Amino acid sequence: MSDLLEPALTALRAGGVVAYPTEAVYGLGCDPRDAAACARLFALKQRPLTQGVLLIGADLDQVFAYVDLAAVPDAALARARATWPGPYTWVFPAGPAAPAWIRGAHAGIAVRVTAHPIAADLCRRFGAALVSTSANRHGQPPARSAAEVRAAFGTGLDAVVDGPLGGLGQPTEIRDVLSGAVLRG
Repeated sequence: MSDLLEPALTALRAGGVVAYPTEAVYGLGCDPRDAAACARLFALKQRPLTQGVLLIGADLDQVFAYVDLAAVPDAALARARATWPGPYTWVFPAGPAAPAWIRGAHAGIAVRVTAHPIAADLCRRFGAALVSTSANRHGQPPARSAAEVRAAFGTGLDAVVDGPLGGLGQPTEIRDVLSGAVLRG
């Protein structure tokens, strides 16, 4: 898989925006700490900055770097941890490392420890969590193949990782970690 990911890793390290397969759809990603890369991603998607985006990581440490764990009761934390790695996204209270451009108009931050082998390996080899938002222009259906990504964005992306999706029929469920409420089913 290393040869497959090398162009994406090079692009990410240079502040680029890449596309990669996830559990249900192709995702667009960049380094969440890079304001310019995130601004470019929002511009490519034509997405309002107030909406925010979620982060994926290969392990708990990568996503927990952005959350306020002290504000999460043990039972709620255990509930989220029991679903990971897997196709469940949880909104946590944002920690001090969560940039405003990732949260948008929200107080929390959405995070997932992905079980998708390509997405997880990309995060692992990058050494940090990545932005993960569906690969589509705002309001359009998400891309489900590398060919659809290329058709939607042309040369606007710095790399596209071609690989299979994870088999889900719809994007991952999003829940609030404090209440357990489903925010996107």
